[in-house]
Amino acid sequence: MPLAVVGMADCGWSADPSAVLITYALGSCIGVTVYDPVARVGGMLHYMLPESSIDTAKAAKNPFMFADTGLPLLFRRTLEMGAQKHRLVVRIAGGSQVLDPNGVFSIGKRNYAALRKILWKAGVLVQSEDVGGSGSRTLRMELVSGRCSIRTGTGEEKELGSACGARPKGGEPCLSRC
Repeated sequence: MPLAVVGMADCGWSADPSAVLITYALGSCIGVTVYDPVARVGGMLHYMLPESSIDTAKAAKNPFMFADTGLPLLFRRTLEMGAQKHRLVVRIAGGSQVLDPNGVFSIGKRNYAALRKILWKAGVLVQSEDVGGSGSRTLRMELVSGRCSIRTGTGEEKELGSACGARPKGGEPCLSRC
């Protein structure tokens, strides 16, 4: 399995079903995964700040630093690789309150609020999330199955939502290739 590390203020995509996307050190930053279980393509964004208006020069150099400029690029590229919007499975992690014990800046909360607003406006639902708290997380997505997992700073690992992202109704079986 080729491992693709998505750094801070960065984004990665793949159409290789054997690829694994991973990002480390999600504190107040937020990691977003987008996956199409039929096309088996996906992407991951690790953004640091909610709005590019904070520093438009930095946003022009690195749009992945901000939610409002990075998210559209994540979705656009994933759709260009063959994903369909109605099949997208979106998962998010991060948004902790770190290095700000008194909540003066609340970057994690602001990052999360910006993300939810952008997704709501785009009509995109979040399948699962692991946000808030005060610890760091590592987010990992396997494209062969769409499985996402979180590893906390204490070493605890847990799955983030169902592997295929199916949202069964009334016991209907999962029909994707997971």
